[in-house]
Amino acid sequence: MKKSMIVLAVLSSMAGVAAAQSSVTLFGGVDLNARYNKGGGKTLKTMGTDGIYSSRWGLRGVEDLGGGLKAGFWLESAINPDDGTTNSSRFWHRRASVSLMGDFGEVRLGRYLTNQFTGFADFDPFGTNGVGDSNKLTDTLGSGVTSTVRADNIVGYFLPSNLGGFYGSAEISAGEGQTSPAANNKFMGFRLGYAQGPVNVSFAFANSDPDTSNTDYKRTTFGASYDLKVVKLMGFYQTNKFGARKQNIGLVGATAPLGNGTIRASYAQSSLATQLAVGYVYDLSKRTALYGSVARVTNDNGTTSAVKVAGPSAWVIRAGQDNGGVEVGVRHTF
Repeated sequence: MKKSMIVLAVLSSMAGVAAAQSSVTLFGGVDLNARYNKGGGKTLKTMGTDGIYSSRWGLRGVEDLGGGLKAGFWLESAINPDDGTTNSSRFWHRRASVSLMGDFGEVRLGRYLTNQFTGFADFDPFGTNGVGDSNKLTDTLGSGVTSTVRADNIVGYFLPSNLGGFYGSAEISAGEGQTSPAANNKFMGFRLGYAQGPVNVSFAFANSDPDTSNTDYKRTTFGASYDLKVVKLMGFYQTNKFGARKQNIGLVGATAPLGNGTIRASYAQSSLATQLAVGYVYDLSKRTALYGSVARVTNDNGTTSAVKVAGPSAWVIRAGQDNGGVEVGVRHTF
């Protein structure tokens, strides 16, 4: 009996150690709003999603392998909480990756946000969410690039976090022998930055090969922010190129604490369109917030950028038509 008790005690202690060395977390959140859009002589009233947060759920975990080495995984799926659906073509649409981490940094494999996207999204007061999203002004210039946000088949390396404020990553994505524009999507990109105290500056470059031609879609982005405590200033300047075609996008913005929340504002201008956006997020708790945002887009020379994030195809902004949008909603994370 004593031997059995000793064995049970040893097994219990080993299980406790294993549990302490590994963790799995369920996470996510839901964001819904009432949205009103007007433009092109038409109005659109909808229940919108993702006003300040991209609705999602996921699982992530880390295992301590000893000697400073860790392994991790991340699986994340988009949610459409207005009708209860998920991404119809990919269940783990937002992220599916596995990593090895240590003093050397992180090696990450799979699908996730590219550094060409985070290079400007980190400096948008609206985080590229809702009616104030600046990414709507981005033009792929007829390149056939299917996404400027995420890429498949990425092999990525991220610098360790103990470099005195310096950070960075390098990523490469294989086309896996496919020849159609939608399937090939070869990608490579890098980002270098410095964030210490109130300062954050970043430079990012990406090269996407959407087909088998010798013409690539290239993006260069400079971003910066400075936190004055009473207000945080931020902005970015981006150049997109595809052959002889070129697009420049610039944004200046700010966030400022007010009461139990945060004011957000931005002015973005591309070669052919401009957007002005203002919003306020009121924090009920660390996990729950109420918010309101308003934005207006001015289109020039035949562009069709639209404030609306989603809605029936009948609501279409035609060349050169200005439009605006308002949304009021709630976000809850877990």
